[in-house]
Amino acid sequence: MTPACTVGLDYGTNSVRAVVVDCGNGRTVGTGVFDYQSGERGVIVDAGDPHLARQNPADYVAGLREATLGALHEAEGVDGFAREHVVGIGVDTTGSTPLPVDARCQPLAFDSRWKDDPAAHAWLWKDHTSAEEAAEITEVATRHAPQYLAPIGGTYSSEWFWSKVWHCLNVAPHVFEAAASWVELADFVPAVLSSVTEPRDIVRCVCAAGHKAMYSRDWGGLPSKGFLARLDPRLADLRDRLYEEALPPQLPAGRLSAVWGRELGLPVGIPIAMGGFDAHYGAVGAGVAPGTLVKIIGTSTCDITVAPTSEPIDDVPGICGIVDGSVMNGYYGIEAGQSAVGDLLHWWVEGVCEGDDTLHGRLSDEAARLRPGASGLLALDWNNGNRTVLVDPRLTGLILGQTLRTGRADVYRALMESTAFGARVIVERLAECGVPIDRIVCCGGIAARNELFMQIYADVLGRPMLLAGSPQTPALGAAISAAVAAGAEAGGYESFEEAQKRMTSLRDERFHPDPGASAVYDELFAMYRELHDSFGGVTAAEADFPTLMKRLLALRRRATG
Repeated sequence: MTPACTVGLDYGTNSVRAVVVDCGNGRTVGTGVFDYQSGERGVIVDAGDPHLARQNPADYVAGLREATLGALHEAEGVDGFAREHVVGIGVDTTGSTPLPVDARCQPLAFDSRWKDDPAAHAWLWKDHTSAEEAAEITEVATRHAPQYLAPIGGTYSSEWFWSKVWHCLNVAPHVFEAAASWVELADFVPAVLSSVTEPRDIVRCVCAAGHKAMYSRDWGGLPSKGFLARLDPRLADLRDRLYEEALPPQLPAGRLSAVWGRELGLPVGIPIAMGGFDAHYGAVGAGVAPGTLVKIIGTSTCDITVAPTSEPIDDVPGICGIVDGSVMNGYYGIEAGQSAVGDLLHWWVEGVCEGDDTLHGRLSDEAARLRPGASGLLALDWNNGNRTVLVDPRLTGLILGQTLRTGRADVYRALMESTAFGARVIVERLAECGVPIDRIVCCGGIAARNELFMQIYADVLGRPMLLAGSPQTPALGAAISAAVAAGAEAGGYESFEEAQKRMTSLRDERFHPDPGASAVYDELFAMYRELHDSFGGVTAAEADFPTLMKRLLALRRRATG
């Protein structure tokens, strides 16, 4: 193996994973995982409010230490590896996951005064408590600063930075007033590794800033104080305690401090790459390029593609953002996604059927024996709201067509199909707005383990589904960012494209669409769009609801006859 290696840290919803990666070929030589210890599977919840989802920052720091040490220990069993061969560390995280910090860059939750207050913890990406604030931000921006909304699809989301911070101000003003600043998790972890002690010294990534905080160099950075004052003057005051500039991913966010160098046994001063969101670095690890859509399929789904900044690009209504340099420098990063995919299947299997992981396998086997349309069911995939293209967290799920003979596997398959229909809506929206997709690369646990899921996606989308070569693409992408931050002289690379050629791959396995199944799904998708547009409040939506159930029954008779 080449002496040069990097560490990639992947902060997910329930755990943090560390990988040690060979810069020469992208091979993972060590892996460590730390499951968050707080809350329910790492998420602090509230039985009285299903929209609340917070995390304990102490889990982030413990995970940083334990997962990295575990990965390094495993790598030491590989011939030729030594810790001094590590030339950089990269970090990806969920987002938007902001947390309040004090004047010493310490999370407020570390203070005994705040440790039991959920508002003082990290506001996880899937916290939707700020729906009202998000709607107000959208309304005010539409009237007074529409340029802020154009690159992010026209609607501000409750999953994003300003709505969460504003909601904290409204419901927990004591926490808001105690915070010296707010930091995205993607920026917090590199700051920890660099031992930054002043909030203004934290280097911020354009990935989080551009997609979630309405940052753009076109209007001088973050939204103006005048705009924020229209929301609340205290938000305008906060702007002065945040940041003026956000940087693209090829630059270091800092250097490994002596404290963390001793803790991890790694060379002091190696670069800490710019933090990024898991989907964005996951796309890097899956080989994203113009015309390639990477689907990171997990509890939710994030869709990422890129387009060269040398060519003009139109706004795409309803997506999560078009940001210069958010994935790789020299490209616009284009993000979309769905709020519940794996979570939707978990809801059915564990929440309703009261099963465990083994039931997923049994229901998949049973559902695979059903032909498309045979269940007679049609579902909307909105159990956690709609992220793209409707951008409405208040939308809820629906299952249409149930009879006294409907079984668990029928519903399981219908829910899978609903997520595929939602994915098709996104691909069609991108194409309508001049972002053609030539190939789709999938990654994540569901993509790697569930053949039925992937075949349904191929049939619904009408194109092959490719699989990323690495089972840990976000962590690999973070490791690639570290290799770029380290540069060629240290054994890394001068560009993301060069690093991708050497460090990424595709699996041989592919899922090709079946023409017969695709024809049936075209019919079902047309019905899905009737439900999607009508219940989603799309202007001029067209639906023939009086005949919809009967059309589903007719399709079922054809499929089972």
